[in-house]
Amino acid sequence: MGRLVLKFGGTSVADIERIRNVARHVAREAAAGHEVAVVVSAMSGTTDQLVGWVNEAAASGGANTVSKDMKEYDAVVASGEQVTAGLLAIVLQSMGLKARSWAGWQVPMLTSDAHGAARILDADCSDMIAAMADGQVAVMAGFQGLSSNGRITTLGRGGSDTSAVALAAALEAKCDIYTDVDGVYTTDPRIEPKARKVGRISYEEMLELASQGAKVLQTRSVELAMVHKVPLQVRSSFESPESENQNREDGTGPGTLVCDEEDIVEQQVVSGIAYSRDEAKVSIRRVKDKPGVSAAVFGPLAEAGVSVDMIVQNVSADGDTANITFTVANKDIERAMEVIEGAKQDIGFLELEASKGVSKVSVIGIGMRSHAGVAAVMFKTLADKGINIQAITTSEIKISVLIDEDYTELAVRVLHEAYGMEAA
Repeated sequence: MGRLVLKFGGTSVADIERIRNVARHVAREAAAGHEVAVVVSAMSGTTDQLVGWVNEAAASGGANTVSKDMKEYDAVVASGEQVTAGLLAIVLQSMGLKARSWAGWQVPMLTSDAHGAARILDADCSDMIAAMADGQVAVMAGFQGLSSNGRITTLGRGGSDTSAVALAAALEAKCDIYTDVDGVYTTDPRIEPKARKVGRISYEEMLELASQGAKVLQTRSVELAMVHKVPLQVRSSFESPESENQNREDGTGPGTLVCDEEDIVEQQVVSGIAYSRDEAKVSIRRVKDKPGVSAAVFGPLAEAGVSVDMIVQNVSADGDTANITFTVANKDIERAMEVIEGAKQDIGFLELEASKGVSKVSVIGIGMRSHAGVAAVMFKTLADKGINIQAITTSEIKISVLIDEDYTELAVRVLHEAYGMEAA
C-alpha cells in the first residue's frame, strides 16, 4: 500500500504506557500493508530537563551569564529523542514486529551547521528504504541531524515535525502527524467551544495559521510539506488504535488533511482564526521622513537576529517626520530596544516606546482571494465590541490586527461567529 511516516510528539510518548499505545497505532498501519517509518519526539518534559542541565553545567563556574558550547548542547539535548526511539523499537519487538531505531546521524539527515537551529539540507534514506522493504519498522529520533563537520545538530523547538516531513519527502511517503488534538480546528476550542474541525486545509492556510500562533504544526514542517507536496494528516494519538475511525478507505483517514488548494472541493472564505499573545509593540516617534530611514531601523534589528512582524509607518502632521510601529516576540523586546537606541544617531528619532500588553488576531482563508468585504466584516465586528485596532497587516489570504491583550478571547469569539464558522 506504499510508504507511510508516522510522527508522535512528546505527550504521545510521555511514559511507557503511552509508548505502548503508539506501538499499537504503528502495528495497525503495518498490518494494513504499509511500509512504516516512525519519527518520535522526546518524552514530555525531557528536553526542558536536558536544557536545564546544560545551562546549569555551563554556569557551574560561577559566571553571571551562561556561555555554552552549542555543539555539546546539541549532543546532550538530542539524546531525549534517541531514548524514545529505542524504547518504541523495544516495545514493537515485544509485539512481534521487526523494528530498529535510527538516530538522525545514522540515516543520515544532513543539516546546516547552525547548532541549536539547524535546517535540513538532504537525507540519504537508502539503508532505511532497504530495511523497510524487508518488513522492518524504522523508528527515527526526530529533532536531530548531522552537520557537515560530523557533529550532531538539533532543529529547534518543534523540530520533530520537520524531521517527519523531510523523511516523508525523501521516502516519497505520506505523513501522519499524531498530536493531542484530533485535527485542525477553525480556532482554539479552549476559547470558542463551537470551533469546528476542518476536514481539509491548504498548505498556504496551514502555514499562515502556524505562523500566526496556531500550535498544531511547526511552521517549517508546513513549508517543507508544501515545497515537496507531502500530504499531511493531522490526527490524535489518544483515539483508540482499534477505533473504526482509524480506517483509510477514503484515502485520507481521520483528522485533518493538509494538501494542495486544488484538492479542496469546497473552499471557505475564512478557514481559521489564529491568535498570538507572544507580541510586543515598539513605537519610534518623530523619525525624519527621508529615504533610507527604514533600512536604518530594520537593518540593525536583522543583524541582531530580532525578527520583526507587523510594521506600520505614518507621516506626522508636520509632514517632515514619521512614526514607525512594529512588533517583535516578547522575548526580543529588550534586545530590540537596545538595538534601536544604539542606532539612534543614524535613525534620528525623538521618542522610543515599548509595550508588552498586546496580542495579534488573524483571520485566514484562501477564499479571500475571490471574496470582497472580509476586512470590512472584521473591522466592524471588532468596532461593535469596542475593541481598538492598533495596527493592521494583510496578505493575499490573511488579515492580522494588533489589539489590547485583554480583548484577545472576546475578539476570537466574535470573529468566529461573524464569519459563520460554528460547528453545526
